[in-house]
Amino acid sequence: MAAHLAVAWAASGRRKVAIIDTDPQGSLTQWHNVREARLGEGESNLTFSSISGWRVRSEIDRLRHTHDLIVIDSPPHTDAEARTAIRAADLVVIPLQPSPMDVWATSATIQICKQERVPVKMVLNRVHPQAKLTEAISGEMVGLTANRFGNRVIFAGSMMQGYGVTEAQPNSLAAEEVRALSKEIMDYLNKKIAAAARASA
Repeated sequence: MAAHLAVAWAASGRRKVAIIDTDPQGSLTQWHNVREARLGEGESNLTFSSISGWRVRSEIDRLRHTHDLIVIDSPPHTDAEARTAIRAADLVVIPLQPSPMDVWATSATIQICKQERVPVKMVLNRVHPQAKLTEAISGEMVGLTANRFGNRVIFAGSMMQGYGVTEAQPNSLAAEEVRALSKEIMDYLNKKIAAAARASA
């Protein structure tokens, strides 16, 4: 989700977008390596960092001065890197599948967000259109986005090629879902920025 959103935000050329991969699993780093191998070094249209530990905060501060958006992919569990990312964030976006186990697993992350006073948006991922459980789960979730990602093979397929789905299949339903979610998140952030500006005026 981090990669697809970052690619969508960077596509217009109006925003300079950075990605920081703090997850020891390194999936996003592998994706970016494939991307640069395909597009050329420095031609990915994204600034990319793979970093962990105490250096995460300094990297965020460094990129903040030169980028419009910084997307941080943090580990799913609540370790030091996740807390550092949350503390620096304007918004935490939690992707989860529509299952009780996934909802329960987010509770620790949400608690940290509350402690750090950082807003949370939850995004349903790999949603089966006929699953009745999805609607039941949705009714119990706070901060659920209006847009969601369906259970579509192209999300993983485009990643294997080093692309975002909006690049690999720009006219697909998956690409429409990414663009809709990217707009929803940006609208939220813009409103938050505008409200902060009014409060400080």
